[in-house]
Amino acid sequence: MTAFTELVGCELPLQLAGMGGYTDPALIAAVCEAGGFGMLGLGGAPAQFVEPILEAMTAATDKPFGVNFLMPFLDRDAVSIAATRCRFVEFFYDDPDASLVELVHGGGALAGWQVGSAREARAAADAGCDVVIAQGTEAGGHVRGTKPLDAVLADVVSAVSVPVVASGGIGTADRVKAVLEAGASAARIGTRFLAAAESVAHPDYIAALIAASSEDTVITTAFGVGWPDAPHRVLRSSLQAAQAATEDVIGTMKMGPMDAPVMRLSPPWPQKDTTGNVAAMSMYAGTSVDAVTKRQPAAEIVAELCSKI
Repeated sequence: MTAFTELVGCELPLQLAGMGGYTDPALIAAVCEAGGFGMLGLGGAPAQFVEPILEAMTAATDKPFGVNFLMPFLDRDAVSIAATRCRFVEFFYDDPDASLVELVHGGGALAGWQVGSAREARAAADAGCDVVIAQGTEAGGHVRGTKPLDAVLADVVSAVSVPVVASGGIGTADRVKAVLEAGASAARIGTRFLAAAESVAHPDYIAALIAASSEDTVITTAFGVGWPDAPHRVLRSSLQAAQAATEDVIGTMKMGPMDAPVMRLSPPWPQKDTTGNVAAMSMYAGTSVDAVTKRQPAAEIVAELCSKI
């Protein structure tokens, strides 16, 4: 047990990253059932979509889980709903906001903020957050800070007294053990779970992850249509394919109950029902992609990652 597991009510100090746009409960539930803490990545989902998603989530598992929101697209009404239906509500990509933390606490949930620096971590703790997630530049997807995880983790653990979760480039049991020994209360994993059997990532995306190494990832701001000037780590191959594409609309994907166009160089990542030029869509990947070598059940990934603690 760690401070994080005691607080949120899971068995193992492992948190699934809240991957924005991921609204299928299967992977989140599988991580929860295996003893980890699953996170439902709602991004900027509007309030009318949140209730049915959370109903599906609570039908899939009776274990505690959390919800992640992206600040640039936040619907506060969605936060109010989520706070009454899950154990933990987490925010990312803006300065910590005490009014949001109060809103979460008012709904009965715990609050967390993912940060990229000690300054942000102190602001999150001062805002009343129960947990802080320290993200290093090795992370896949959008990256808030400018330092590698080991440096950020040391800074953040020294700066706050609340439990700290380590995030960024963690893909092996040795690495999980190392961040816990460095003061983290849990390890946060995203890329490994994109290749889980329960993942809804597009098969071409999963194949690209399996074939890639950490050297095949790059931090860029290129996939910035609708979210400009926000650095993110992706597979270099997807960036090159997107830059080579000539059409403005490169495919379609599900957005809640609707089909939506995928614009070239836009943030959404390809899921199994996505059609079009999938290779040119944003394929987020952390440096932990080295450890993605096959599809395997989420429970197997959880057990492997926690095998040395």
